[in-house]
Amino acid sequence: MFEKDIYQLIRGLRAHKGTEREYIQESLKECRKEIKGQDMDQKATALLKLVYLEMFGHDMSWASFNVLEVMSSPKYLQKRVGYLAAVQSFRPDTEVLMLAENLLKKDLNSPDKATMALPMTTIPHVINPSMANSLLTDLLPRLSHSNAAIRKKTVVTLYRLALVYPETLRPAWPKIKERLLDDSEDPSVTAAIVNVICELGWRRPQDFLPLAPRLFELLTAGGNNWMAIKIIKLFSTLTSLEPRLVKKLLPPLTSIIMTTPAMSLLYECINGIIQGGIMEAAEGTTEGDEIARLCVNKLRAMLVVEGDPNLRYVALLAFAKITSSHADLVSQHQDVILECIDDADISIRTRALDLIIGMVSANNLQIVVERLLKQLRSAGIASVADAPSNDRGMHDGILPMADDEEDDPRTTIRPKEPKSTQAPPLPDDYRSSVIEKVLSMCSKDTYVNMNDFEWYIGVLVELVKQCPASSTKGHFGSHHSATGKEQTSIAEAIGTELLNVAVRVKAVRPDAAAAAQSLLMLDTREQLFPAASSGGNGVLASVATIVGEYADMLPDPEGVLTSLLHSSSSQLPASVLISYLQAIPKVFAQLTNSQRAAWTSSRQSTTVLLVARIVHFLEPLTLHPNLEVQERAVEYLDLMRLASEAASSQRTGTGDDRYAEPPLLLTQAIPSLFSGMELNPVAPAALRKVPKSEDLDLETPINSNLNMLLAGVNYDSEYMDEEDEVYRLYHERPSAVATAYERPAADMLEPPQASRSSPYQDAEADEVHQRATDRKKAERRERYRDDPYYIDSEHRSGTSTPMHNILRSSNGEELDVDAIPVMELQLDSRDVASDPERTKPAKAIRKPKRHFEIAGDETLGNDDTPTSLPTNLAKPSISREKKSLLEVDSSGLSALSLAESTSDRGNTPLDIERRQAEEEEMAKAMKEVERLRLEMQRTQERIQSRDVPDEGTVVKRKKKKKARVEMLNDPPAGDADGGEATAVRKKKKKKKRRGSDGEVQEDQNEQVDEAVAPVKAKRKKKRQVTFDEDTAGEQTV
Repeated sequence: MFEKDIYQLIRGLRAHKGTEREYIQESLKECRKEIKGQDMDQKATALLKLVYLEMFGHDMSWASFNVLEVMSSPKYLQKRVGYLAAVQSFRPDTEVLMLAENLLKKDLNSPDKATMALPMTTIPHVINPSMANSLLTDLLPRLSHSNAAIRKKTVVTLYRLALVYPETLRPAWPKIKERLLDDSEDPSVTAAIVNVICELGWRRPQDFLPLAPRLFELLTAGGNNWMAIKIIKLFSTLTSLEPRLVKKLLPPLTSIIMTTPAMSLLYECINGIIQGGIMEAAEGTTEGDEIARLCVNKLRAMLVVEGDPNLRYVALLAFAKITSSHADLVSQHQDVILECIDDADISIRTRALDLIIGMVSANNLQIVVERLLKQLRSAGIASVADAPSNDRGMHDGILPMADDEEDDPRTTIRPKEPKSTQAPPLPDDYRSSVIEKVLSMCSKDTYVNMNDFEWYIGVLVELVKQCPASSTKGHFGSHHSATGKEQTSIAEAIGTELLNVAVRVKAVRPDAAAAAQSLLMLDTREQLFPAASSGGNGVLASVATIVGEYADMLPDPEGVLTSLLHSSSSQLPASVLISYLQAIPKVFAQLTNSQRAAWTSSRQSTTVLLVARIVHFLEPLTLHPNLEVQERAVEYLDLMRLASEAASSQRTGTGDDRYAEPPLLLTQAIPSLFSGMELNPVAPAALRKVPKSEDLDLETPINSNLNMLLAGVNYDSEYMDEEDEVYRLYHERPSAVATAYERPAADMLEPPQASRSSPYQDAEADEVHQRATDRKKAERRERYRDDPYYIDSEHRSGTSTPMHNILRSSNGEELDVDAIPVMELQLDSRDVASDPERTKPAKAIRKPKRHFEIAGDETLGNDDTPTSLPTNLAKPSISREKKSLLEVDSSGLSALSLAESTSDRGNTPLDIERRQAEEEEMAKAMKEVERLRLEMQRTQERIQSRDVPDEGTVVKRKKKKKARVEMLNDPPAGDADGGEATAVRKKKKKKKRRGSDGEVQEDQNEQVDEAVAPVKAKRKKKRQVTFDEDTAGEQTV
């Protein structure tokens, strides 16, 4: 039977396009049959095919024992396939791994170098703590092997053992250090040791500080760029322990930066200088300025490299790190950094955006913000198809879609596409990030870089238009985190910033009020808000607050009130609707609080109509589900009803000379509700410093019978009177305001031209009063007869003035002023053609620079907290422990010290703490074992016999009687009188005594003491032992 090899399997996959899954399942069945055979070559071939299919996601853990069989083959080619399968399929918890330990030991001691390399390659992938301690003794001698490749593999394998079981590094470190200090060591072994030291150094750098001279020698020697990169990384961690290394490292690092053609080494040198604090330590010196300028210039060269986005990304990372110490140098290269904002790679754009914040100053703030706004305007919106979550490969997985052998592989390489001039689309999260960065840059340190607040207000209005189409959720506006207020959308952050500018900068409050009006008006909302979306609605709450607080600065308060009372406003979220309800009475008060204007019937009808519109808007909101909206609607509804009653009952004036006072409720009472104190910013800590009143008791309940009252609500509701006012207020819809007029509202807007008599005016005027009025008019007319600026309403204007007499005497009675033609006067018409300088276009008049006063935060006492706003917009990041790039966690190496002596070993605080933890765990384990033992014992005691009743039987325990044994009456040597031994307790085992002649005598001549009570038959008899002369004084049973 002919079996397929690995090449035939690949050819079969190429031949079965579209049916790869069925072909793979069939191949797996064949592999299962082949791997169970006795032929080792057949097993190795089947195993190699399984390894290939395992890379496509097909599990081969079921063949673990077969892998072990192929690993034990004496042939190298078969053994290599077995070790490859072990690397691919074995894990530290594989069951058959304990059987492979002896095989690994055997191959490690093999005289063949190729065979010895196989377990060294496999051990790092399958090692576990128990194997690490066992294989250490076989690996240590390999550090002295004659072959450099074996020594290099051993160093790397020992490091992987230390990751799993850190204690294995302690006996191996002296030999590793010896290999490093050997000048004649192979460069590959030295590079491997430096790599291991670099991985260990960031955990405990103090243990490797004595190796600094040797590492510096390797760095200056050169020859291996990758080893130089590792040494530079290690030195960046050692400079914090030894400051003298800064001065020592500057010359070689500068030389590498200036001479190396390798971009990787160049970047690592710059990164090592930044992270190691070398640039900051040398700041202010000539060498420090030179190295900083050199690094910045090299990074600029990386940014302008075409076709390598990786270099641009790492260059932006390095620029961001340099900004903290040399922001002025970075700002000089803002042209290339701003070019990265329009990069097609979203990661490069994000890094460039983060970098821009650090290099912004008062001189380049407007340039940077305008560039970001240009990107938002020109770039399109990313569609759903562009989202990474819609990638087919993410959901369908990887399929072996290979080409046919007949296909030319060169045809699969697509030609380079021309660069598109269209700006790449911007995702919603990136748009939100750009807007957030703009707010952070402009509001940095309480607007320290802001020179033109009028421009900034225009930017805020423009940002509303650029808000994401979808309402992005999250925490924005963290630059106001000191106030303890965060916004859930980017539009809310823009509104909060506009409100903050209006409150802090008094000079631009009219501009802020005009901007708020433009955002609030329904007519202009389509031009200023995102098209066909509600992404900008979050700004409405702050805008409503501005128009209400600064209603006297609004260009069109009537239009603002119309937009506030629109029917669509009641459908807004509760947070926005609360601000609307607060702004409506303020704008109404601004429209009706004029005391100079007479209270006429036209003004009365207009006021009544405004009140009716407000009442019509507030009535449905009294039943709103939000309690705060409901509360404000009820309060302002009652206030508007009072205003309607006052406006309807107030008498109006008639004629041009009749002045009537407007209602005091509209001119004084209502405006005084909102004009008490000015709105000012408050420091975050000021609220906590407000002294608590001594009379304030927050512990005592307001009503001690509250629980009883709540419990009796259901009972009382059954007998509640239908005329209860409280019930009607909360459960019945309020009725409309009854007005005194029956005409439609349209007729009241434009009253007829007929005489407007007040409803309370008497038809028959008092004749005496009329004559007095006529007399006063005649006297006033006579008094101002010769005044050229007095206009008489009853006669023709100016007929009695001296100027009119002069004109009439000069031109006659037929003077027609309206017939005089109006002509355009050109005062400098003669000089325009003659003077060539005047033909040039006039230069644009430069806008004078304004100085704005920014209000600080109000506080109480000595507030130590800074009043400036924090500049960092980033969300509070969770501190995470630095994780190694390797699969195995290296956190256990942080507690392993390589510098401690043998005498002090085990006495460090870490060791003591570890022993205490182990003792506590052991104590807990012992308690658990004891608990389980007692439970088992109780369980056994609860097992009952068949003849024993369920309630059990009472067993009376018998007391043991002490038996006294009397010794035989043999007199001991040296004692003529003889003696008796005292009675002792019976012992279970017999004792053999050696006599004087050296022979062992058995216990004989047993005799029971007569004084002892007779013993029962079931019990053993007590015996007496005969002693010789040397042991006559001893006692036994």
